[in-house]
Amino acid sequence: MSDWDLLLTEARIATMRDSAPDYGVVEEPAAMAISDGHIAWIGKQSDLPKNRANDKRSMAGRWLTPALIDCHTHLVFGGDRAREFEQRLQGVSYEDIARSGGGILSTVQATREASADELFEAALPRVNALAGEGVATVEIKSGYGLDCETEIRILEVARRLGEATPVDVRTTLLAAHTVAPEYEGNADGYIDLICDELLPRVAEQGLADAVDAYCESIAFSGPQVARLFDKASRLGLPVKLHADQLSDCGGAELAANFKALSADHLEYTSAKGVRALSEAECVAVLLPGAFLTLGETQLPPVDELRTNGVPIAIATDCNPGTSPICSLRTAMMLACRLFRLTPEECLAGATRNAALALGLQDDRGTLEVGKRADIAVWDISHPRELAYWTGTPQLAEAITGGHITQP
Repeated sequence: MSDWDLLLTEARIATMRDSAPDYGVVEEPAAMAISDGHIAWIGKQSDLPKNRANDKRSMAGRWLTPALIDCHTHLVFGGDRAREFEQRLQGVSYEDIARSGGGILSTVQATREASADELFEAALPRVNALAGEGVATVEIKSGYGLDCETEIRILEVARRLGEATPVDVRTTLLAAHTVAPEYEGNADGYIDLICDELLPRVAEQGLADAVDAYCESIAFSGPQVARLFDKASRLGLPVKLHADQLSDCGGAELAANFKALSADHLEYTSAKGVRALSEAECVAVLLPGAFLTLGETQLPPVDELRTNGVPIAIATDCNPGTSPICSLRTAMMLACRLFRLTPEECLAGATRNAALALGLQDDRGTLEVGKRADIAVWDISHPRELAYWTGTPQLAEAITGGHITQP
């Protein structure tokens, strides 16, 4: 019999397998074996094979879940927007702030002016904060450069964050976040720039794992996004979409037409849009941090998503303007309070369905033999607590790729 690298015993395990009810709990006491960075065996401890283990650790009854996955963030940017937050609370409108040089274009300016090292140093604490909550995979979007050089710099910094931390970083090109200031009044020309120059460079350099766009009346139209997605598809890059956040622009249907990995936000998605997502097996990524920050009242169609079997993921949407939240646990809590998701749906949304939203479902997101040994070890009495408590440090340790990385 081959040796195992690590054997975890006296554990309670929530596998989060889709086919298993009630968090996919393994009858306790449970055990898990790890070899070559992957799960080699999992089950009741009484059924444990006689393999030898190079390292054996008792979990002393702690809970093991899949490591968390934050599948939608914008956490590489320059400056901050705290002053604008204060102004909005004092009654200044977003339009007035934008006219005075604020809003997303203020972040674009600060990001363009920041060096790669400055962007890295600013983003590193945010990545570490997520890791400290048991997050092992983070998606990082560009979108605050809006020119070729800065968009590429953001993606390079995101890759560097993955190299400098135990967190696996997946990168997404979101140059179609808003129209670049140089192209004001010429959104089609800006889409031409992305399609003809930026996207081919990014694909050639292997800097992005996916392509995203913001389909909304204040951003880009369906035909403009379709042109971008067609180019991305021809370059072999999967797509994602900011869809139906502020109005029903047919974003969900557009995402479904391109077999997008996910459609994100979805507050105004229609029943037709939900059916399209279901037929395309597209993940719905809900972002309660932005919903809270913007004071939205239109809830995403959670019941329709459930009825149609659309997988629901939860993410922080960490960004300086509309979701200054760098805690996936907080996003899970907000999804329960604001969207009435169950704690189990929230944990699935931050593990199994978040992996699906990144196209990584065969590699992580559940605790199963053959998958990456990305494991969060918790000091809790039940996994439902992970969407219940806020601000309570409950992560005992994290195992990423079979190696203990936290605390």
